[in-house]
Amino acid sequence: MRQIVLDTETTGIDPKEGHRLIEIGAVEVINRRLTGRTYHQYINPDREIEAEAIEIHGITNERVAGEPRFAEVADAFWEFIRGAELVIHNAAFDVGFIDHEFTMLHAQRGDPRLGPVADHCGVLDTLKLARDKHPGQRNNLDALCKRYDIDNGHRVLHGALLDAEILADVYLAMTGGQTALILDAEAQGGSAESGSASGIRRLSSDRPRLAVTRLSEPELAAHHAKLASIREKSGQCHWDSLPGWQQDDTGQAAL
Repeated sequence: MRQIVLDTETTGIDPKEGHRLIEIGAVEVINRRLTGRTYHQYINPDREIEAEAIEIHGITNERVAGEPRFAEVADAFWEFIRGAELVIHNAAFDVGFIDHEFTMLHAQRGDPRLGPVADHCGVLDTLKLARDKHPGQRNNLDALCKRYDIDNGHRVLHGALLDAEILADVYLAMTGGQTALILDAEAQGGSAESGSASGIRRLSSDRPRLAVTRLSEPELAAHHAKLASIREKSGQCHWDSLPGWQQDDTGQAAL
């Protein structure tokens, strides 16, 4: 399964007020393993970044003045995310901005091949996931890092790629935490045919057969007494009246 853990930074809060993307960061996860592939891009938004936003992410107007516009990077970004499940903290915010950028691009190009996100990608909101797992608690990224013992000491300001990398660790921990327990054929010194690639050790077909332990006469009598007691108290007992139920030649119950 291919997943893209993604984060964005923006000029402000609401794209309906003309705010734009200024940074996209994303990391690729396949079958719960970080592949090392990333996407990172600063974007010139063609507008001023609000002071409140700069206080959060530290990205200034001067920093993005020489960066490409979204139309110049849209195709490469789309190819990186298309068909994947996007893992995003507070997904409605980021997806809303991405779709807004694609909508403006469609108007500019007259080409609707890119977006909307939900038509081409799955979307998993880790904020909703965290709230379901930890109701009534703080579930921002810093709180989740503390809860799952993930080091985020290098996170002074928000940054799209850094936050995506941290979120990937949080998501894997929150959904199982078995990122270090990946068994593969090479590491195990086995082959897919022997089953070591999936962590399964197959037993030899000529192994000794398992011993069958029979009930003793007192145990069998106690079993029938229990069934009789159930039948007496409830008026019915289906265990020994199931289709195909019988006793074998040793008096053992069998189906």
